[in-house]
Amino acid sequence: MSGFRDPEIYRTILESLKTGLCVVDRQRRIVFWNEGAESITGYLRHEVVGHLCNDNILRYCNGNNCELCGERCALTAVLHDAKTVEATGYLHHKAGHRLLVHLWILPLRDEHGSVIGTVQCFEGRIPNPDRRTSGVTAGFLDPVTGVSNHAVMQSRLREALATFTEMNIPFGVLCIHLDGVDHFRANYGPEAENSILRVAAQTIVNSLRPSDYVGRWANDQFLAVLSGCRPTSLEAIGDRIGRIVASGGIEWWGEELHLAVSVIKILPQAGENLESLLQRIEQPFREDSKGEQAVAAVACNRGTSPTS
Repeated sequence: MSGFRDPEIYRTILESLKTGLCVVDRQRRIVFWNEGAESITGYLRHEVVGHLCNDNILRYCNGNNCELCGERCALTAVLHDAKTVEATGYLHHKAGHRLLVHLWILPLRDEHGSVIGTVQCFEGRIPNPDRRTSGVTAGFLDPVTGVSNHAVMQSRLREALATFTEMNIPFGVLCIHLDGVDHFRANYGPEAENSILRVAAQTIVNSLRPSDYVGRWANDQFLAVLSGCRPTSLEAIGDRIGRIVASGGIEWWGEELHLAVSVIKILPQAGENLESLLQRIEQPFREDSKGEQAVAAVACNRGTSPTS
């Protein structure tokens, strides 16, 4: 038992935990960052320790407000009120995408009971192995983004529509359009384009349930098929996805780059066949290319409120 009196043992335990641990002082400077935090966020210890937590590192987002720093920050509330906060939200991964995590922020006290900082514990959602790996077979995945390709998503639509017709199990479709991809590629090149497409795809996957399906539908479009989704839920989920995807981005030669996002929500109609559903999915994009957006969409820019 004498060995357990050595405080270094407990430091080693905390450092090796798979749960992310981040200790922040009253100035919100990061003083501890464990292996779990490295694994979940992609940021290594030497990249964050000594930096302020809002120094373009964690950048929490709750799905309604995509930057929760300053006075709105939960960490600031814990420092002020000395009460534990528990929440679910999104972290900014080093690769640029948003990552859904469950978060606890606890006040850290000294021997006199004074709050000297906070301890942040966070856990990322474990990827669904079936959804992430079942398309590894050549020809099933989009080579740029790693999500399902157009053919697979069309098959998913066919399956969902058949289940809806035969068993009346609802589903919804989100058509997620990255605005200005051609202009982005012209300005920054194909490598930057591929990078921001991967960030968008990963953010969409991380923002949905394991039972939902995400794929690349066209060069600048992604499709999400949401099983068991009802009209009111589809509207809210679509708005949230638009905000989260628009808040992600890449750092390219010292410049932080983002794309605006449009999300179109589609529900199947009674007696609808696959051809009709595909037409409804494609039509808004054809109209949008002519400047005639006829279907309600949410357009999100980082730091601005969405419009519908």
